Amino acid sequence: MSDVATRPTTENSGAANGFNPETFSTNLTRALDSAGQALASYLKPRSVMDGQDQPTNDLAEVVKTFTSVAEYWLSDQKRSAELQMKLGGAFLELLGNSARRLAGEAAKPTVEPAPRDKRFQDPEWKTNQFFDFVMQAYLLTTQWANDLVKNAEGLDAHTRKKAEFYVQQFTNALAPSNFVLTNPEVLRQTLSSNAENLVRGMKMLAEDIEAGGGTLKIRQSAANLEVGRDLALTPGKVIFQNDIMQLIQYTPTTESVLRTPLLIVPPWINKFYILDLNLQKSYIKWCVDQGITVFVISWVNPDKRLGGKTFEDYMHEGPLTAMDVIEKATGEMRVHTLGYCVGGTLLASTLAWLAEKRRVRTTSATFLAAQVDFTHAGDLLVFVDESQISNLERSMQQAGVLEGSKMAMAFNMLRSNDLIWSYVVSNYLKGKEPAAFDLLHWNSDATRMPAANHSYYLRNCYLENRLSAGTMVLDNTQLDLSKVKIPVYNLATREDHIAPADSVLYGSQFFGGPVRYVLAGSGHIAGVVNPPELGKYQYWTNDRIHDVSLADWLKDAEEHKGSWWPDWRAWLDSIDPEQVAARTPGAAPMEAIEDAPGSYVRVRA
Repeated sequence: MSDVATRPTTENSGAANGFNPETFSTNLTRALDSAGQALASYLKPRSVMDGQDQPTNDLAEVVKTFTSVAEYWLSDQKRSAELQMKLGGAFLELLGNSARRLAGEAAKPTVEPAPRDKRFQDPEWKTNQFFDFVMQAYLLTTQWANDLVKNAEGLDAHTRKKAEFYVQQFTNALAPSNFVLTNPEVLRQTLSSNAENLVRGMKMLAEDIEAGGGTLKIRQSAANLEVGRDLALTPGKVIFQNDIMQLIQYTPTTESVLRTPLLIVPPWINKFYILDLNLQKSYIKWCVDQGITVFVISWVNPDKRLGGKTFEDYMHEGPLTAMDVIEKATGEMRVHTLGYCVGGTLLASTLAWLAEKRRVRTTSATFLAAQVDFTHAGDLLVFVDESQISNLERSMQQAGVLEGSKMAMAFNMLRSNDLIWSYVVSNYLKGKEPAAFDLLHWNSDATRMPAANHSYYLRNCYLENRLSAGTMVLDNTQLDLSKVKIPVYNLATREDHIAPADSVLYGSQFFGGPVRYVLAGSGHIAGVVNPPELGKYQYWTNDRIHDVSLADWLKDAEEHKGSWWPDWRAWLDSIDPEQVAARTPGAAPMEAIEDAPGSYVRVRA
């Protein structure tokens, strides 16, 4: 059998497809020049870091974690030898199978990628022996590295979780699909286009590092989408603003509306228009069309000047102030409230504060993928321990804020193959400009966070889990969720890795009033933003919330096809169905400042 199949040159490449050595050489030089510009942009801010040591601290965490794993394996000579023999045996089997294939014999793969692994979908990963060998060697090494952590006894749960996360980051980064010479599809394109793909890709890389101020800001969507023109289109008016938020009241589309208005408290980690992506995928517009007077907080994108704003400030100047403004605008003392993600955590804290003060301002509370207990808080716990939070606090103290790019990267790393490396290959190796995509545009539209607020949130919620324990203190007031007696609609999503469904279910028991726990299909975003017209996914209901695991809850749950939105709307009616004439935003005494979506949401990090 010819050894041509083992070479890293692939079919459909070469002169037959227009390969020109001179053009290839010229383009390669151009690509290297752009790569040099990218490197210069990366190094520039690091030459004037003025003592900032965040990268050093991050590396120290990795080394400390892997040292704990290594200590287990190296502390016993027999254990260490068995580990080496296992990896060696797997590679000997791979070499033997590869030799049989070279001899023209059939040979079963030593290891195969997962069926849904998009990185190895190109046919040449299997038909070309070179790429097949590289892929299997990578998969074996990844398997071995994961086993190192999985089988290391004596590790505490947090250290094991960190080690698993770091191994995943390293193995995902080192995948052969991420390099030109070991990705058959990219190599074919490089040869057939005379490296034009690399010219385009390295130019984009330089632009993205420059745009990120020395940090790679991966473009996930074309830059031609604009808030207010393509996104956040539901008509309304900004009727109030202060240092940390604008309050938007939306224009009614029905003659009558529910008497009780709805206040939406979105997360400040991202921008509110995830609930108003476009007119076909807008939860806000749907609520308006359902006869609800909708008010939404649009958080400021803070700079260093606002770095001292605390979680308490966000409560007072956010939902509490919004309730006062809504009362002036509508005459209603009570509101339905809705909090999404960390906005839900703030809302729950606000409700507990109101309950302690015996102030009756709310009729109901809805939580969307929000946590009040952080025992089972999911993948983000990998970033939470005293050492990491202290390092982050020192970094934030210098800047006054946590830069949005850092938080965005943390979220992207949780699904790095999908949200980082797929774009590295597509953008920078294939040279493809990403298409315009509303959801990914929103995902990359990151916001900064005030240092004081973020530090309080990480410590009191993720690290010390004080809210559900009844030991969180806001405005000199100890909070007790059991005193929150209003009806609660608590939505979780089944594939959520940020607010896991079992965490949301467990948190339901801490409220003192009736709780309707609903589980929606899909994840943290798609499970929430699921218009009924699309007919997608499903949701489950079950009245049990106490002393039940998610698995047991699902066994007895009733499945419903489609979106949870109509179920929620019916739930609102069951609480307070009274109707009044529709209200026009911007009427006295709360006159309009500007049109929705306002100016705060347009400020980019």
